[in-house]
Amino acid sequence: MQGADKPTTDRRTILKLTGAASVSAGLGSIAGCLGDPNGEDDIEIDTLTITQGEFPDVEDPNDHITGPYFNVYDHVYEPLFDVTPGEEPEPRIVETWEHGDDGTVELTIQEGILFHDGQELTASDIEFTLERQIDPDVPPVSDQVAGLGSIEGAEAIDETTVELSYSGAPQLAEFEFGNYLRAVSQEWYENEAPTTDDGVISGDDASAFNGTGPYQVTEYSPGQNRIVLEPFEDYWGDEPHVAELVFEGETSDSGRVSSLLSDETDFIDNVQPTEVGNVEDDADSRVEEVTSFRNIFLPMKNEVEPFDSEEFRQAMNYAVDNEEIISDILLGSGSPMSQPTPPEVNGYNPDLEPYDHDLERAEELVEEAGFTEDDPAEITLHVPEGRYLNDAEVGERAADQIDQLPNVDCDLETQPFDVISDANSAGPDHEEIPFFLIGWGVITGDADYGMYGFFHDDGGVQSFRDEELQAELEATQVEDDPETREAMLQEVNEMAREKSPWVFLHQQQSIYGLASDIEWSAREDESVFVWEMD
Repeated sequence: MQGADKPTTDRRTILKLTGAASVSAGLGSIAGCLGDPNGEDDIEIDTLTITQGEFPDVEDPNDHITGPYFNVYDHVYEPLFDVTPGEEPEPRIVETWEHGDDGTVELTIQEGILFHDGQELTASDIEFTLERQIDPDVPPVSDQVAGLGSIEGAEAIDETTVELSYSGAPQLAEFEFGNYLRAVSQEWYENEAPTTDDGVISGDDASAFNGTGPYQVTEYSPGQNRIVLEPFEDYWGDEPHVAELVFEGETSDSGRVSSLLSDETDFIDNVQPTEVGNVEDDADSRVEEVTSFRNIFLPMKNEVEPFDSEEFRQAMNYAVDNEEIISDILLGSGSPMSQPTPPEVNGYNPDLEPYDHDLERAEELVEEAGFTEDDPAEITLHVPEGRYLNDAEVGERAADQIDQLPNVDCDLETQPFDVISDANSAGPDHEEIPFFLIGWGVITGDADYGMYGFFHDDGGVQSFRDEELQAELEATQVEDDPETREAMLQEVNEMAREKSPWVFLHQQQSIYGLASDIEWSAREDESVFVWEMD
C-alpha cells in the first residue's frame, strides 16, 4: 500500500469553558455544549474523568499487553497506524508505506512530530522501540512480542524512513506493527528516563512518561490510582478538545457505579449486568454496550500435571457449564466459546460447537488421565477481581462445577490482576499458577493474534506447548493468499479445540456506564479514546 493519504482526524479545536464541570461534577452541567464536530463551535470540556476496573501498574509503554493500560497510554504514546476492527489500518504518524518483494516494508514517518520533551521523532526511535519489543536481549523483554510474531526487525534508513522486515503475510504484518509499535524516544530513554536495573521505564511521577500523543502527563499518583493528562501544546495534529483528562482505577464493580451515579466520574467500564438497571434509571447516566472481540477462558499450562494430559484438559471443558454461567452470573451478557477465535474475526471456524456440559464424560476422561475418587487430582483455579465482567464470580462458579467431579478437588484463589498477568507470561511450565482465568481481545481482527502468543514458543504469553499446533500456526503466517490462509486458520482453531489448551468460557459483552451528555459508541476492540467522544 503506497502513498496512502493521511486521514483527517475528528478531534475538535475548542476553547476553555468558563465555569465548566470539575472532577466531581462530571459532564452533567455541560449538556448541549459540545458543538459540532467540524469545529465551528469553539468550546472545550474542562475535565473528563474515566474510571476503569484496572489502573496501570507499569509506566513503560512497551511492557504490558493490558487493554485498560492501552486506553490510558494511547493518549500519550501513538501507534504508527489507527486500527479499527473490520477496516484497513489508517496511517497516523506514518505518511507513506510500501511493501517490497523480500518480506520488507518501508515506512516514511511525518516530519516535525515532537516528543513531549521537545525532541523530534526519528526513524531511529522506531527501530529502537521495535528492538525493545521483540529482542529478548533488550529490556524490557516485552510481552508485546505476542502481537508482533511475524516482525523480525527494523532498520532506520534516514531520519524519516525505517524498513521493517517480517516473515509472514503482508496483511498480517500490517496488523501487527500497526497495532503495537508505539515509539519511545531513544535519547530520552538512554539519558533521562527513570528506569529499573533491568532497563524498564519506571517512576512515580510525570517524568516517567514521554510520548508524541495529543496529551502529556502532568500528574501521576500510582498510589492513588490516578493519572492526569493535559493537551500537548506542540502536538502535530488537531488540538484536543478536553482541557484535563483524568484516568482513575477502581477494582470494585459497585464502587465504579457509585462514582458514576454520584457524578464523581463521567465514564466507567465493566458495568455488571445486575447494575445495568441502576445506571439506566439515573437521568444523568446511560449504558453503552457491544459484543467485544475478547474471549474469557481458563488456560491450563500443559507442562504441569495434571494439565499435561489431553484427556484431563478435555474433561475440564465438559465439567464447566457455560450456559449456566452466562445465564446465572452474566444474566445473558455473553456467548459460549467454541474455539480460540471469536466470531467476526478472520479465521473463525463456524462449524465448531462449544463443549457440551457432561459431568459423566468428564469423570471418565479424568479416570483415563489416571485419577480416581480415592486419589483425586488436586487443582486450584486463580482468578482476578474487577478486571473482566463478573470475573471472580465466573471463576467461582467454574471451580464449583469442576469440584463436583468425584475424582477432582478444585479450590479457588482470588489474585490481583498483575499476579494473573505475570502467570500468563511465565511459560507453559510455570508450576506456581498453572490454572487461571484471563481474557484476551483479538484486537487485530485476525485469528493469529488470538493464538500465536499462547501457542508458540516465541509468543510471549505461551501457556501451551505443542509442536503440531505450532507448526500449523507458522504455516498460516507465510501464506499470502487470503482465502487459503483463512481456511488454514479455521483448521488451526479445530485442532486447538480438540487439544483443549484452555477451558473455553465465553465471549465477553463490554458494558459501559457514562454521563448521558456524552455521545460515544463502544468499540468491539474495547478501545476508549476521548477524541471519539462528543
